[in-house]
Amino acid sequence: MNRRQMIASSAAAALSAAAAPSFASPTGAQMPANRPTPPVAKKIPVMIEQLGRTRTDDYQWMKDDNWQAVLRDPSLIKAEVKEHLDAENAYREAMMVSTLPLQETMFREMRGRIKEDDASVPAPDGPWEYYVRYKTGDQHPLYCRKPRNGGPEQVLLDANALAEGKAYSEVSNASHSPDHALFAYAEDAQGSEVHKIYVKDLATNQVLPEVIDSATGDFAFSPDSQWIFWTNRNDNGRPDKIFRRPATGGETTLVYEEEDEGMFIGVGCTSDDRFIVIGVQNQETSETRYIPGDAPTAAPVVLEPREVAHRYDADHWGDRWVIRTNGGDAVDFKIVTAATDAPARSGWTDLVPHTPGRFIESFDLTRDHLARQERSDANTRIIIRDRAGAEHEIAADEPAFALSLAGASEYDTGVTRYAYNSPSTPTQTYDYDMGSRERTLRKTQEIPSGHDIANYVVERLNAPASDGELVPVTVLRRKDTPVDGSAPLLLYGYGSYGIPMAASFSTNRLSLVDRGWIYAIAHIRGGSDKGWGWFQAARRMTKKNTFTDFIAAAEHLIDRKYATAGRIVAQGGSAGGMLMGAVTNMRPDLWAGVIGQVPFVDVINTMSDTSLPLTPPEWPEWGNPIEDAAAYDYMMSYSPYDQVEAKAYPAVLATGGLSDPRVTYWEPEKWVAKLRPATTSGKPVLLKINMEAGHGGAAGRFDYLKEVAHDYAFAVWAIDEGWNKA
Repeated sequence: MNRRQMIASSAAAALSAAAAPSFASPTGAQMPANRPTPPVAKKIPVMIEQLGRTRTDDYQWMKDDNWQAVLRDPSLIKAEVKEHLDAENAYREAMMVSTLPLQETMFREMRGRIKEDDASVPAPDGPWEYYVRYKTGDQHPLYCRKPRNGGPEQVLLDANALAEGKAYSEVSNASHSPDHALFAYAEDAQGSEVHKIYVKDLATNQVLPEVIDSATGDFAFSPDSQWIFWTNRNDNGRPDKIFRRPATGGETTLVYEEEDEGMFIGVGCTSDDRFIVIGVQNQETSETRYIPGDAPTAAPVVLEPREVAHRYDADHWGDRWVIRTNGGDAVDFKIVTAATDAPARSGWTDLVPHTPGRFIESFDLTRDHLARQERSDANTRIIIRDRAGAEHEIAADEPAFALSLAGASEYDTGVTRYAYNSPSTPTQTYDYDMGSRERTLRKTQEIPSGHDIANYVVERLNAPASDGELVPVTVLRRKDTPVDGSAPLLLYGYGSYGIPMAASFSTNRLSLVDRGWIYAIAHIRGGSDKGWGWFQAARRMTKKNTFTDFIAAAEHLIDRKYATAGRIVAQGGSAGGMLMGAVTNMRPDLWAGVIGQVPFVDVINTMSDTSLPLTPPEWPEWGNPIEDAAAYDYMMSYSPYDQVEAKAYPAVLATGGLSDPRVTYWEPEKWVAKLRPATTSGKPVLLKINMEAGHGGAAGRFDYLKEVAHDYAFAVWAIDEGWNKA
């Protein structure tokens, strides 16, 4: 992402039955007389042979053979699948009807904590300041600018008008051209992550007629503003090509085509606008290609050829390349430099050497400074370095917190921007003079309904894992919530792809915490919370460390009287939804309820289906069960869908989106279909499929809050066993 994209996109990101006769489950557990009857998914056994192994899938029919078309037009879904999804949604609504008042109350609480007419801190760039703001009552933002020396506001895009009449609309990327004459934005109008890119002439305030179709949403203007580059999305949903055309319209030219289906690609510009860069990467390997900014129609040149298990990313600092790399033994990455005309690895010189346990996450370049973000022990810090090599640190004193480097919005400046928050502390945005070390508070997140930090306690625990590693756990509670095992607790986890879980602030969580709940985040292996080695210790043939770490976190919370077994609700989404499925199978006794949001649970089938957009790129993360028998056996041993068996499961809520290309709708649908007849507990297994959204759920800021309120109401309902109180 280049600086102009950062200005717009980062700013935008910062800111809904009748009773039925009694029934008996297939296992014989008697249900309450007034409980609605759940849908019964038909079974059509399909035998699958693979690497000499055989498995039977009773619910493969739920996958629509025409699923790529369904992503673009949900009305094309086959009738029997839609009928079943509609029945599941109706059943869940009927089961949870008693929670509707709580859902409404929580939604109003969450909305009341949002400053509805909020705006981002303006980001200066040349003669303008760019920012995003909301009007009271609006679901979507306005993208705006105003002259830096004072003058009237210019609205570049009203995303509310763009969304009018659409069930879903999200602007996932927006950027102005370097000469400030054009403004481009990428809209996903289905939730399927298939974008159209529009270019607007800011002199005439008109959107130009030539729209870019079938894009990922990733794009960049050339430094001379004459060209626009973008990433194509092919029919299988994969990014496969980089194209270029004149920025205002004209002939399209293929710039680069990636032949390896296991690689993601994207395009941007260096901080100093000297080069256009094409990034190529999967979960463990990367490569950078570059094009001179003063010759944007030239062919891209490889900076350093890809090598399996070598990840690097490159930026340019006026007179040299600056590269973050894990080459050699630099597990937690180091920063090196290279000559502009000779950037190959043989000429790399250490600038910031590798230090084990200090994970260098990212860096930002301005004319005279390099600012980098580091992570250690599940907390972050920012280091400022000048060209002479002098360094100083920006840090914080709370036991758990999040510092995030936003970076500078222009290259020729001595001021960078960062944000600070913690689970109890609303976000504070600072401008920081890297030379004088003076910081200026530009904004404190406003909570209209009120928020007193003194009412809350943030703690950091360390849970002993089964192999002796210490798993950080961040805890948020009200000061008056007792730590005697009586409070209900929500435990959140993810643990994949090296993505850390920040100890950050969320107004939504207060709707649980202010009701006497304890909220905890488990910083488990598979993320990079304690360094890149923390990620590498829970992938492929060590993936189960993610699950056992989460269980260890729960057990430690129980031992320390923060929770009681059977009064914990576990929550995770996407790959964190796979975590939910795994720990539900492994330790169902720990949980009152489990919320699996867009859960990746059908691991073997999905990782064996090369038609799915994420399958080949994710083999480095999970293994390839098509070619590797050991990987097949290991994945099968934890695959949540395949490991369902008769046992007393907790209450389960699985959610999904019909247009989701990442975790397709049939994964949670199949999981629920298999779980419901297997559970012996009599506790409900529910499915919520958003028929008008994809992986991220609803696009509007208030519609999204309704989804959060629904899930939190389920958590309360699971603890209280509300299905038995009708």
